[in-house]
Amino acid sequence: QVQLVESGGELVQTGASLRLSCAASLRGFDTLAMAWFRQASGQEREFVAFIDWSGEDTYYEESVRGRFTISRDNSKKTVYLQMNNLKPEDTALYYCAAGTRGTFFAADYYYWGQGTQVTVSS
Repeated sequence: QVQLVESGGELVQTGASLRLSCAASLRGFDTLAMAWFRQASGQEREFVAFIDWSGEDTYYEESVRGRFTISRDNSKKTVYLQMNNLKPEDTALYYCAAGTRGTFFAADYYYWGQGTQVTVSS
């Protein structure tokens, strides 16, 4: 059974840092692109960042660029999202996703986790 399990979300104050993790049980994890998306209450799910299979190619949504860093450890089948200088507008349910190529579009990802909640208080 394919599983992506996110962890690391919590309630923090503005300016704090968090590291989200996504542990995968996917076969061929090291051939897949991985991404983080987020969905705030009442909003559409939006792209945050992706990383290619090798970890060499990454891309970020403009509002998080310079604050968030996506990385992966293929030996642990885990992808991370380091989030620094968090802002209230970063509050959302954060999902990790896996697909054959890194794109901005949720429809291009085949597997999804259940999400981990990040709440940033002002």
